[in-house]
Amino acid sequence: MDEREDHRQIVSLCEHVQTEWLRARAESLGGRVWSDGPLTWVDGPDGLILVFPETIDPSALERSIEQARNEERELVGAWVDNEMDASALAAAGFERGWAPWWLAADLAGIDAPADPRVHVGVDLEDVRDEQGHNGYDRMLGLARAQPERAFYAGIRIDGVLAGHAWSFVDGDVAGIFDLDVWPPFRRRGFGAALLHAVAAAAHGAGARTAVVGTSPQDAIIYRAQGFNRVGMSSTWWRHL
Repeated sequence: MDEREDHRQIVSLCEHVQTEWLRARAESLGGRVWSDGPLTWVDGPDGLILVFPETIDPSALERSIEQARNEERELVGAWVDNEMDASALAAAGFERGWAPWWLAADLAGIDAPADPRVHVGVDLEDVRDEQGHNGYDRMLGLARAQPERAFYAGIRIDGVLAGHAWSFVDGDVAGIFDLDVWPPFRRRGFGAALLHAVAAAAHGAGARTAVVGTSPQDAIIYRAQGFNRVGMSSTWWRHL
């Protein structure tokens, strides 16, 4: 298998893990997932999203748009493989959005001493620190509902939450999601500490490969930790 075919297979894995992450979040947090012909829709905390269709039936697409309009939605999204013909989305009024870079790494190669300031698990103090109310506690429902595959990590500096990250295991692949360090705490190695924590949790759950979809500017932290770029996908958005 040449490098392009190898990367193509890894991109497919990235897209599958992204789909399962969106699906799990929706199903754990009171949303829903349904199919209409070749289209699979996820309606959860990330909004109403069409996930990686192999083909697009314009009639099915229009039905979902009309349903979203009747529900007074403001936005409908789609994650799309770059090798799929997206002309039906453009014809339906979708506009191309950000293009995630997919990066992958062997989890056995992501190795660093654990940072004692990083806590892996559901920490209710994170809820109070980050939101000041219980809204984020609902988001942590995924880690409670699927503790064997969904791992949340937060890092505390002098008792204050400074950032967080997730990993989500699907078979022997783990997606890294929502890695973020609040601005006052950046450029101090905390992002790498969070990445290592959720990667180690996923590795311990049986994952061998880690993947992440990120922007070009945010890819730097992952490349510094051994991730390599394998391809891209696209997002499309319809404002209602």
